[in-house]
Amino acid sequence: SSNLPLSSLAGKRSLLGARNRPSSAMDGLLPSKKPKVVDVTSLEQRCVNFVRVLAADMVQQANSGHPGAAMGCAPIACLLWQKLMAYNPADPGWANRDRFVLSNGHACALQYAMLHLTGYDVSLADLKAFRQLDSKTPGHPEVDHTPGVEVATGPLGQGMSNGVGLALGAAHMAATFNRDGFDLIDNFTYVICGDGCMQEGITSEACSLAGHLGLGRLIVLYDDNKIQIDGGTELAFTEDVLKRYEAYGWHTLHVEDGDSDLKRLEEAILEAKRVTSRPSLIKVTTTIGYGSSKAGTAGVHGAPLGHPDLAAVKKAYGFAEDEFFSTPDDVAGAFRSCAPAGAAKQAAWTELLGQYEANYPELAAEFKRRQSGELPANWRDALPRYTPADRDLATRQSSQLCLNKLAEAIPELMGGSADLTPSNLTKFKGALDFQAATP
Repeated sequence: SSNLPLSSLAGKRSLLGARNRPSSAMDGLLPSKKPKVVDVTSLEQRCVNFVRVLAADMVQQANSGHPGAAMGCAPIACLLWQKLMAYNPADPGWANRDRFVLSNGHACALQYAMLHLTGYDVSLADLKAFRQLDSKTPGHPEVDHTPGVEVATGPLGQGMSNGVGLALGAAHMAATFNRDGFDLIDNFTYVICGDGCMQEGITSEACSLAGHLGLGRLIVLYDDNKIQIDGGTELAFTEDVLKRYEAYGWHTLHVEDGDSDLKRLEEAILEAKRVTSRPSLIKVTTTIGYGSSKAGTAGVHGAPLGHPDLAAVKKAYGFAEDEFFSTPDDVAGAFRSCAPAGAAKQAAWTELLGQYEANYPELAAEFKRRQSGELPANWRDALPRYTPADRDLATRQSSQLCLNKLAEAIPELMGGSADLTPSNLTKFKGALDFQAATP
């Protein structure tokens, strides 16, 4: 039994009750059928399998962490980072880069592996220091700490909500600055999430808003592995997620074999990219801990594989059983092209920015100012001034007066209110609603 209120069990939920609960509720704790053998000879598949092994190495070295989701999501990550995302490891802050959010942040060994392999400033030594004090590779991703990490993702649902915010910001920037023939901002926001993220209330709220706003450059890849910490998700989570997202107004797809069908997975992501009128959710059915003896069970969620199991995984995938953090030459070569490809994309965009500046000098100057993080000069001078002799004002009234002045001085100011605008006076003078038709 528990003294916790039911609401505190949100997220990775389970309710404790009768001793003789149905045996199906324990299925997630039992070994599943062994995953089918996949091709370990194609270079594309070898890259995926190596990322699985590298993530497991990191968790094993730390003797702490979550290898299962990282191993299951490796095909998604490899496709995004090797083929589909626009980014430049030499300049992680490039304005038009695609954004990547790992909402199930406990699987961060996967993200760190991709950052290292694609050329970000995340070294092999950093991977070996996974989850250690003062390292670049903490137990959950931290923004402004690890190059290439866009947002901090610890509490489940936080990453999904941040992904919606990033997509909203990009839509607003595109509407503000893009002109015919000059798409300065046309990036995508990609989010990987898991069942735990889907169980959070904040996720539902943010994704409902995303559907309403038609944030078509938001693509969420839902790792449907049917496992939570307590066991199988059937303990508490049996809803049809795709139908829920259809009701939100999302475009939905399902990849039934997310473990090895790289072709179908790539096709699904490309289809999602073509649907720019609404956000996309791709349900990718995977096996947690794919390749491990504990694959498909809660046992591989939050603990190292153990050396015997890890050695067996490496052998099955064609890697040396007794080598750790050792990248084969062919795998390293496959990832080596990512950095120059990204640099070329940024160079083309920089040339476009130069042409844009020649045609729209004032807009270009404003764009660069916002990108620099600098507020307009003398913005503080716009604030109202008060003395003790002035009449009393309610704080919400003085707040609105300040907002009115700040909005004039800082054109990028955005805000909102949870259906209380006339009461808390957060709608400043001249403010317009951000909507799908008026971004």
